[in-house]
Amino acid sequence: MEPFTIKFDKKLWDELRNPRFGLYFNYLTMKNQVMNLTNITEEIEVYQKHFYDSIVLSKIFCLSNKELLDIGAGAGFPSIPLKLIEPVLKVTIVDSLNKRIEFLKELSEKLELKDVTLLHARAEEMDKSKKFDFVTARAVARLNILAELAIPFVKIGGYFIAYKSINYQEELLEAKNCISKLGAKLESVIIYEVNENIQHVLLVIKKETKTPNIYPRSFSKIKKSPL
Repeated sequence: MEPFTIKFDKKLWDELRNPRFGLYFNYLTMKNQVMNLTNITEEIEVYQKHFYDSIVLSKIFCLSNKELLDIGAGAGFPSIPLKLIEPVLKVTIVDSLNKRIEFLKELSEKLELKDVTLLHARAEEMDKSKKFDFVTARAVARLNILAELAIPFVKIGGYFIAYKSINYQEELLEAKNCISKLGAKLESVIIYEVNENIQHVLLVIKKETKTPNIYPRSFSKIKKSPL
């Protein structure tokens, strides 16, 4: 599939003028001094490589009144920046590290966010009956592992969005069988500019049919024997 490219969007960048992004940056860098949240701490880099990088998805889809599950969000990316520019987006974040969940609870209170649910758990331990319009994951694992953690929680007709580096081709080929087996299909590959020197990729994967109930398996099985 041929990718298409989105140029850096000044109008989207201007969305980051929202003062709550300033609060987010200040709290993130303060807490980062006592816990490992990000290796990126320079203000312009946080705004480009975390905030702008996260909200690019809003150029592709209307997220208003949708439900989004963010797997392994770490310091809140991409879901919290998306929530800041789409206030009626309903967000659920699952992360296996409780101190990150505690950070996100404090952050959500400081940013006065509503409809943000935070779960200290592994994704494969979640209630399989709960489905979302969008499931996102950014820099969590290789795609053939990530797809099994994400696709089962996507509604039919919804999307799994994998944020990846520009060198995505090998991972995509590796995950082709997994994506199909879970009832989904690659719809598009979107290359986007983070700044004049960096491009990242969104892999847009659409859920077409029901995922067999045996998925997701335990993480040890997924890692040992990817689909």
